[in-house]
Amino acid sequence: MYGKAFAPEYQGALTTLSVNSSLTDVLAEGIEKLREAERSGHPAEAARCGLAVAEAHRRLGNVREADQAWKASYRTAREAGDTGAMAWALWSGGTLARQRGAFPLAWRLLGLAAELGERAGDIVCRGYSLAGLAETGRIQGDYEAVGRLHEQLLAEARRRGEARHTVWALEGIAQMHRNTGDYDRAYELFEEAAEIADRAEDRRGHAWALRGLADILSVRDKDTEKALELLSRAEAGCRAMSLSSALAYNHKMRGNVLYRAGRHEEARQMYELALTEFRAMSEPRGEALARLGLAKSLARLGRDRDETAAELARLAGSLEGSGLKHVHRLVVRAQEEFELDTEAVR
Repeated sequence: MYGKAFAPEYQGALTTLSVNSSLTDVLAEGIEKLREAERSGHPAEAARCGLAVAEAHRRLGNVREADQAWKASYRTAREAGDTGAMAWALWSGGTLARQRGAFPLAWRLLGLAAELGERAGDIVCRGYSLAGLAETGRIQGDYEAVGRLHEQLLAEARRRGEARHTVWALEGIAQMHRNTGDYDRAYELFEEAAEIADRAEDRRGHAWALRGLADILSVRDKDTEKALELLSRAEAGCRAMSLSSALAYNHKMRGNVLYRAGRHEEARQMYELALTEFRAMSEPRGEALARLGLAKSLARLGRDRDETAAELARLAGSLEGSGLKHVHRLVVRAQEEFELDTEAVR
């Protein structure tokens, strides 16, 4: 049995904030409480409030501000001798590094966060940090390396009855099944995640689960209208909470659904919107996926074959050394789809 979802990253004076609080509200209150703690000379409290500020900035796509905030939180926590707060700050920094595509840094910071979380006896921080490591590997396409870790974390979350973490793990495992072609199993897992998130009032997790279900309905069942309906429901949740990254990925997925349905002009528009959103938040993985979808849509709309080949080659070049193995495979698949030379991306 799962309880109501909660946000452990909202700490100190901010524990009353809901997992569904608008990020603009979180940011405003976080800054206010941070300043109060600083004025009162309470560094441990300042570090905890600074964590919420860092996370709000990150999820709003304010990369520079998020980077400054998590580092300030870590320094303050270290000065206060608060190992748990140091661990959470490192988790935030590692999550930001993954979002920015700095995967080696993400591995290092999240690994340190897990170690410090365990040392501090904070099992939630340890779990979130290990989850961050698992997600980093999954995003890079190393499914074999992190598949077992996802399953382990899912089992731990189920035992604790922690809805939000269970939903995250289910969605990660579902995405790996989807990307390896097991659509039925992926759908089952996304469906379970959506049900748990809905009961636990976890709007963020619910929006991601609906996106996953829409993807499967589109690619497996060719049910375009139902997929678009689910994406519209997910988008409403993203907008209510100001979830910039989730909203951009929602728009990218809408482009995918429209592209598969042969509605290439509508798909082009959505990919262009998503590309603008990803670039605004310096999100390289999302940017690469949106560029790929845009290139394919333009090709279907009659773009010159050589221009399509050149764009895919440029995209492949930008992915070299990035660690985004799955995206790289998608670029190769696109070249094969349009019967272009694939040597440039091998």
